[in-house]
Amino acid sequence: MSSENAAAVSAFIEGAPPGEARPITEHEQDIQKLTAEHPQLLKTVEPAFEKYNELQLATVKLPGSTKDVSVMHIKSRHSLPLGILTPSKVLISSYNSLGDHKYYDTESQSSFLFDHPSQVNPRQQQEKIRYLISRTESVQCPTSRRGFEELRSHTLSAYTKEHYPSSAYSVYPTSDDSELTIVVVANKYSPSNFWNGRWRSTYVYSPSASSLTGSLKVDVHYYEDGNVRLTTSKSVPSSSIAASPSLSPSALAAEITKSISGVEKKYQEELNKGFTKLSEGEFKNLRRQLPVTRQKIEWEKVGGYRLGQDIGSGKSGYGRRDI
Repeated sequence: MSSENAAAVSAFIEGAPPGEARPITEHEQDIQKLTAEHPQLLKTVEPAFEKYNELQLATVKLPGSTKDVSVMHIKSRHSLPLGILTPSKVLISSYNSLGDHKYYDTESQSSFLFDHPSQVNPRQQQEKIRYLISRTESVQCPTSRRGFEELRSHTLSAYTKEHYPSSAYSVYPTSDDSELTIVVVANKYSPSNFWNGRWRSTYVYSPSASSLTGSLKVDVHYYEDGNVRLTTSKSVPSSSIAASPSLSPSALAAEITKSISGVEKKYQEELNKGFTKLSEGEFKNLRRQLPVTRQKIEWEKVGGYRLGQDIGSGKSGYGRRDI
């Protein structure tokens, strides 16, 4: 396959809407037919899957969570200590990447290998688990930053549960332990209603400057009888955190979470105002509310309409030139 074709396929993967970059294992037969002439295609575009998963903050359920303890002990050669439970969802991102498709989880202090194209759900049969997660090993999260544990385990947990029921979050120290990166992702999928959406927010807290910066991203796809997608983002300027040496770790974590809450509430209010403006302004002006006959068209019967007669009771209709 030419480099141009591989680049096109990679761009297609990286641009997939939320919840619609399905694992290749779900479409194995179709993919085999499409790539019969290019058997190396999947290997060529594998970096695109990795980039997509990390940028979109994909989530995975690790063996060892409250629902998968038995699976963890069956498949993992390095089982987690008894009593250590991982969160229900673990993030895949550049912030917790150890390289070579390996990532770490701050909650369970373990690392794991992740196969990006497959994305097999660990709750599926055991023979598929090995393709997703293997060699779960114990790792230490190297940070001494004040408020890290309280932020991760308490205040941020309570905040996401209140505002994002279907979400995942984590806090990661930077490589030099000078800052903390806070990541939140919330997904809401409704394929039966033809829409999917994702919220992503990332913040960097600098203890030395007592400041918080970040970015917010929203991606929504609606595809019933059409294809409409909203992608929007907002940079969060640096804001000061009231952090003094005498402030307790729990109080510091509460201040950081309070700042995050204020930023995200303001952004959601801006989005709501923008949607209202679009609905009452630009979208309303795209076409007439009613046709020139001032009657609503019954679209399910449109194939049976007689031109200029059924519409407008035979006196006016689509045969007229004034439409």
